Amino acid sequence: MLDPELGASIVELGMVGDIEVDGEGRATVHVALTTVGCPLRSHIERDVKEAVLSLGEVTSVEVVMGVMDAASRTTLMTRARRIAQERAPETSIPVQTPVLMIASGKGGVGKSSVTANLAVALAATGRCVGVLDADIWGFSLSRLLGIHGDVSASAGKMQPLAKQFGKGSIKLLSMGLLADEDQALMWRGLMVQKAVAQFIEDADWSGIDYFLIDTPPGTGDIAMTLARLLPQMGQLVVTTPAMAAQRVAARAADFARKSNIRVLGVIENMSGFSCECGERHDLFGEGGGRALAEELNVPLLCEIELNRAITSGGDEGVPAVVHEADDGVLHQLAARIINEVAPPAGAEGCSARMLDAMARAVEQPLHTS
Repeated sequence: MLDPELGASIVELGMVGDIEVDGEGRATVHVALTTVGCPLRSHIERDVKEAVLSLGEVTSVEVVMGVMDAASRTTLMTRARRIAQERAPETSIPVQTPVLMIASGKGGVGKSSVTANLAVALAATGRCVGVLDADIWGFSLSRLLGIHGDVSASAGKMQPLAKQFGKGSIKLLSMGLLADEDQALMWRGLMVQKAVAQFIEDADWSGIDYFLIDTPPGTGDIAMTLARLLPQMGQLVVTTPAMAAQRVAARAADFARKSNIRVLGVIENMSGFSCECGERHDLFGEGGGRALAEELNVPLLCEIELNRAITSGGDEGVPAVVHEADDGVLHQLAARIINEVAPPAGAEGCSARMLDAMARAVEQPLHTS
């Protein structure tokens, strides 16, 4: 039988313990619940009795209810998330396409500006980058990327709005394309979850090389919905140097790992300010990003200084990376994503990299003495 809340078999979840049947067909089944006050207790007990009584040799059933300890609950939730991800619905996003969830435990650390600039930097390498603004209440990527217009549908699928950036392009879906920028959305959890699911399941994301998701602060409904729908997803954790931001970001990483989401690296934003005289000022402290990366045992991917161009570029819809030098920090971040953190489809293994190197060598002119 299925746990009606977790949607998986209570046997798969490890909730069923010893089962005893005596010589007269009387069965005793031990079931461990996740909590003493489980509201589904009677539902589970009834379904267990019906399932066991359907066996011909059983004449009666006694269900003995117990409660899991903390370790067993952790194991159950890990199993439940893995099962949910294995049964994830089919979407137009190819399984091999790298999916990067840009996350942090708190607001105000610059997740959206990081998402916008990273998307443009990846597009500048000639790739098509899908971008989902999953911050349903605090949408901003339409403005940051300068992408505006009406979302249309074709063959029953929403068509993300596209814009060319350098040699590549960005495809965007955001509530900012469906609602007025000044409109407050009075939506609660289930509505928000449904909106995010529709942006993924009912949209045409075909042809993208990367999929970036800007998430709202915290570890709530949206993050759990994404974990269920996109089992290939990895997380980039954004923090500022401040200890408070670092500790909250650690909770976002903890959520990811408990949801079987790989934590791929840390991005430190607002890491300092260098004035025109060349002196650096650490306005929000220092070292938070590096400390968090060491704690999580993942790479610190970059440290992005406070930069007026990022703010003004966002206001104008022209991300700062458009005017950044090729060796600038945002371009370097994109290069690390491509080469180290999440290689694009077809470039993940050593064999693919070796073939690329051979192809480049063949393209070089032949020198003869």
